[in-house]
Amino acid sequence: MRIVVGGIHTECSTYSPVLMQPDDFDVMRGDALTADPYFGFLNDFPATVAPLLHARAVPGGPLAHDTYQAFKTEFLDRLEAAKPFDAVYLAMHGAMHVDGMLDAEGDWISAVRAAVGPDMLIAVSYDLHGNVSQKIIDQIDIFAAYRTAPHIDVTETMAASYKMLLQALETGTRPGVVRVPVPHLLPGERSSTEDEPGQSLYAALPSFESADVWRTDLMIGYVWADEPRATACAIVTGTNRVAAQTAGAAIAQSFWDARDGFQFGPVTGPLEAMLDIAAAADTHPVILADSGDNPTGGGVGDRGDVLAALVVRDWQDALVAGITDRPAVDACFAAGVGATLTLEIGASLDPAGGRIVAEAHVITLDAGNTTAQRQAVVKIGGITVVLAARRRPYHDIADFTLLGLDPTAVSLLVVKSGYLSPELAPIANPNLMALTDGVVNQDIARLPNVHRAKGTLPFDANPEFTPEPKASVRFKD
Repeated sequence: MRIVVGGIHTECSTYSPVLMQPDDFDVMRGDALTADPYFGFLNDFPATVAPLLHARAVPGGPLAHDTYQAFKTEFLDRLEAAKPFDAVYLAMHGAMHVDGMLDAEGDWISAVRAAVGPDMLIAVSYDLHGNVSQKIIDQIDIFAAYRTAPHIDVTETMAASYKMLLQALETGTRPGVVRVPVPHLLPGERSSTEDEPGQSLYAALPSFESADVWRTDLMIGYVWADEPRATACAIVTGTNRVAAQTAGAAIAQSFWDARDGFQFGPVTGPLEAMLDIAAAADTHPVILADSGDNPTGGGVGDRGDVLAALVVRDWQDALVAGITDRPAVDACFAAGVGATLTLEIGASLDPAGGRIVAEAHVITLDAGNTTAQRQAVVKIGGITVVLAARRRPYHDIADFTLLGLDPTAVSLLVVKSGYLSPELAPIANPNLMALTDGVVNQDIARLPNVHRAKGTLPFDANPEFTPEPKASVRFKD
């Protein structure tokens, strides 16, 4: 068996004015794909892999149309050159938005289907925050999505999709996919699988599986995309249409029944209220999530609002990691370690972002592998600030130790995040989340809503719901 492998993976807020360009993506081509640990699970299976292209970016704004078309064209060219092969595996996210396009994954996967013909099997893996249209379902044969948020089952999910693909090839079985939309959208910060009711809903998914039902998934969806496909849904892969529809309807109904139980996990509130709590804390590190500017949720990552609030309070022993500001980083490199200079910090990408002007002392400079990867650590009074030339999160301990910083040693750590990453959550003492401004802010009901389906909570009232499973047009009993 010879399987082509590739895809495109990112998440895009339609409220961000900052378009993604090619430089925003880390791209693996050919053998570099199979050599990367991200695809290491492929070595656990007997199939021959034909690696094409996989483009992955930190979530952000929409892709520039030319950027998307260039990746898609290259992928299709590589797909054609790889023939013959037996099946296709696509590693996707599911919440990509392309400027001027309302169903980017639908366009990508439909193009792949057109290139390989109607008989070839296509399997996909998704983030549970993807938005899945019926157009997508009608192009594929196998689906699997993460069951954890924070996402600690990425490899397991990718392997599950790939394993089903090989099972279908080895047995000659042709599975199908069923989608059951649920008119409700939640931010990830209110649907962590470490909290109830998400924890129980996702733990129950395997109980719906059987010999005829291969895989069950619950998609929370991506709330900051104003698109017709933006909705929660249950998705089931199986070999018996009735069994798959029955399982999908039950999962969708269970999510709907639990809709009022989803709440924020950490203590959450306006920025000033969260800073008051942090100031009164006698434990450390207090970790404060700047939720509205979270780059892993699609935020721009360049806002200086929280830093400005800390400066006003003359905060001592705080670490802010980090703020995207390439001009400020360039200024620090020009000045050198040990220099003191006046910096404008914030709103370097989105003019609506908060900006602060302050005297900063340059502590550390990290050149990275490219100019775009440069980082600077500066001190403003009692506040240490990490500045990045390129949009990125600071969610792993290694992000700090690389710069000589210890996130456990400060009284207050500020990160641009929603729910905390698996590495930061255990050290938070306590964990606070500020309802800050930004293109992924938590005031969901007030987001502009033009394209989402009418009757979708929380944008419209919808007191009633009856699951309506719809099988892929490819699902043949």
